[in-house]
Amino acid sequence: MKYLIDPMDLSVKEIDDLISLAQDIIDDPKKYQNVCQNKILATLFFEPSTRTRLSFESAMLSLGGKVLGFSSASSSSSTKGESVTDTIWTVSCYSDIIAMRHPKEGAPLVALKRSKVPLINAGDGGHNHPTQTLTDLLTIKREKGRLDNLTIGFCGDLKFGRTVHSLLKAMSRYSNIKFVFISPKELNIPEYLKKDLLEAKNLDYKEVHKIEDVIEELDIIYMTRVQKERFFNEQDYIRLKDTYILDLKKIENSKKDLIIMHPLPRVNEIATEVDDDPRAKYFDQVQNGRYIRMALIMTMLELQNEVEK
Repeated sequence: MKYLIDPMDLSVKEIDDLISLAQDIIDDPKKYQNVCQNKILATLFFEPSTRTRLSFESAMLSLGGKVLGFSSASSSSSTKGESVTDTIWTVSCYSDIIAMRHPKEGAPLVALKRSKVPLINAGDGGHNHPTQTLTDLLTIKREKGRLDNLTIGFCGDLKFGRTVHSLLKAMSRYSNIKFVFISPKELNIPEYLKKDLLEAKNLDYKEVHKIEDVIEELDIIYMTRVQKERFFNEQDYIRLKDTYILDLKKIENSKKDLIIMHPLPRVNEIATEVDDDPRAKYFDQVQNGRYIRMALIMTMLELQNEVEK
């Protein structure tokens, strides 16, 4: 595995193997503490990030490796006009693997042409966020015990939400998955995903405007924030940003084993009163992100079998 740009780059078996490896890391982390000794991860974040960047760095350090990189475009030579391909070409001379986030859709795919080391897309604009998808899949598997026979509701910004788009693609490959899309019409799931994925594969889905109308049937509700940085018009953002706020009242009729997920950062779309509810799993997602990225780094460096016995 030399790159991960889109979650569909991974086969179902590869995803299952990564989840199994992540679970083994959870069960016995000490066994993996020196696997990436003398290896260097470069984190190239042209867009701000807390969880994803620190999760990658924590993952590599936990494997005994080292980290270099930058946390914003302003601290890179892109401010001088350097192209993405030149940046990648340069950084791949200094590192063994690269994790890259960029605000422009398709930038990691362009960068891949010049990378001499494995490249991971850590998020590109509104397109994909494959390692968040792996995090989500690990969370679902650990909490529900399966990745099939589920009804999942996506709520909030479904138009620009790359985490939604990525998870939707990944979950579409498992059997008997029902999708429920909860959003204002301005933030509906993009037409290309409905036409090219949902309808092309004859998947079961519906679109609604209120959480209360569907909460009873959901196994998972995946909340997202309305992303100010994706809007061209601030008035539209202000009008839509508080459309959906999940509180205890809205989930009182849900299944007892519902799981509430959110890729974070949260603004106010989940009330803090929900945090202590056993159905809230969004900070478990954060923890799982570290483990699945450890598994991914090891696999891409072909080190998954080189562990301390």
